[in-house]
Amino acid sequence: MARASRLDKSPVATWWWTVDRWFLAAFLSLMGLGIVLSFAASPAVAQRIGLDPFHFATRQIIFTVPALGVMLAVSFLDSRQIRRTALLMLGVMLVLMVAVLYVGVEVKGARRWISFAGLSIQPSEFLKPAFVVICAWLFAEHKRHPDIPGNLFAMILLGLVLALLVAQPDLGQTMLVTGTWGVMFFMAGLPWLWIIVLGATGAAGLFAAYTVFPHVAGRIDRFLTGEGDTFQVDMGHEALVNGGWFGVGPGEGTIKRVIPDSHADFVFSVAGEEFGLVMCFFIMSIFAFIVLRGLNAAMKEHDDFSRYAVGGLVTVFGLQSAINMCVNLQLIPAKGMTLPFISYGGSSQIAIAISMGMVLALTRKKPEKRRPIGFGGVAQHPMPAE
Repeated sequence: MARASRLDKSPVATWWWTVDRWFLAAFLSLMGLGIVLSFAASPAVAQRIGLDPFHFATRQIIFTVPALGVMLAVSFLDSRQIRRTALLMLGVMLVLMVAVLYVGVEVKGARRWISFAGLSIQPSEFLKPAFVVICAWLFAEHKRHPDIPGNLFAMILLGLVLALLVAQPDLGQTMLVTGTWGVMFFMAGLPWLWIIVLGATGAAGLFAAYTVFPHVAGRIDRFLTGEGDTFQVDMGHEALVNGGWFGVGPGEGTIKRVIPDSHADFVFSVAGEEFGLVMCFFIMSIFAFIVLRGLNAAMKEHDDFSRYAVGGLVTVFGLQSAINMCVNLQLIPAKGMTLPFISYGGSSQIAIAISMGMVLALTRKKPEKRRPIGFGGVAQHPMPAE
C-alpha cells in the first residue's frame, strides 16, 4: 500500500501526518499484549467455570476490534467535536449511573453494571473520559473568562459523580476520579489553600470509607495484618516470584491456574509467571512512556482546554494502571481495577479506547498562523493556532 504523500490533503492523509505515531504505537502494543496474555491467563478460568478454554481469549479479540475502531474514529475529531462528544457521553452516563442503582446487576454487594439488549455495560468506565474532558473545558473557560464560574461548576460536577460512585459503592473509582480531578485543578492554577483543603478532605474521606464500609475496612486490615482471606493476592504475588526474571515459558505457568481473576485483575501476575519480570518491566515502561509523553505534550499545549484534557486523560490512565500493578505486587490493599487495554473486559476496553482516541485527537499537530511580514521585510514569530 502506498504511503500517503504530504501533498495529499485527504482526511486520512492529514490524520496520518498529524497524529502522534509514538502514542499510536504504544496503544497498539498494549492491545496486542492484551490478546497474547488473554491466551495465557484465561483458559484455566474458563475451564473452571465450564466454558470453552478459549472463551475469554476469543471475546478479548472481539472486544479489541471495535475498541481499535473507536479509538481511531475518535482520533479524527477536532477539539470542539471532542467537547460535544464528551458532553453527550456525560449526560447519558449520568442517567445510567442513576439507573444502575435501581435496575443494575448486583455483584458482591455492589451495583455497577446495567444490562439491556443482551449487553452488559459499566457506566462508570465511560463516565471517566467524559468527566475529565468536561472538567477541562470548565477550568479552561474560567481561566479565559474569570467571570464564568467554571471552577465552581467543576466542583459541583465532581460532587455529583462522587455521590453516584459511592452509592454503588465503588470506592476505587471514587479515589481514581478524585485524584485525577485534583491533578487537573492543580494544572489550572489551584491555590495552595485549596490544596490543603482538598488534601484534608481526601484524608477524611478515606477515614469515613474505612469506618462506614466493612469491605473497605476488611481489605485494609488484611493488607496490614496479613490475616483473613488473602488467597488471590498471595497467589498473584507467588506467581510473580515463581516466574523469576525470564518466566517459566508460555503456557507453562501453574500458579495462574488457581487465581480466580487471572484473566482480569491479575493478568499482570500471569505475565510475570510465564514471561518473567523482564516482561513486567516492559509493560510498565509502556505505561510510563504514555503518561510521561502525555504530560509533556500537555505542558507544550498553548490551548488551555487541550492542556487540561490531555493531562487529565493520561493521569486517569496512569493511575488506573499503577493501582492494578501495585495490587499485584502487594504494595497496596486489593482493589478490583483493570489494567488498561490488557485485562479482560468489554466496557473497560471500549471506554479506554475512547479516552486514548481523545488523547490522539487533542495531541495532533496543529497548523500555525504566521504574523504578517513587517515593514522591514522580516517575518514575525509564528503564532499557535487557536
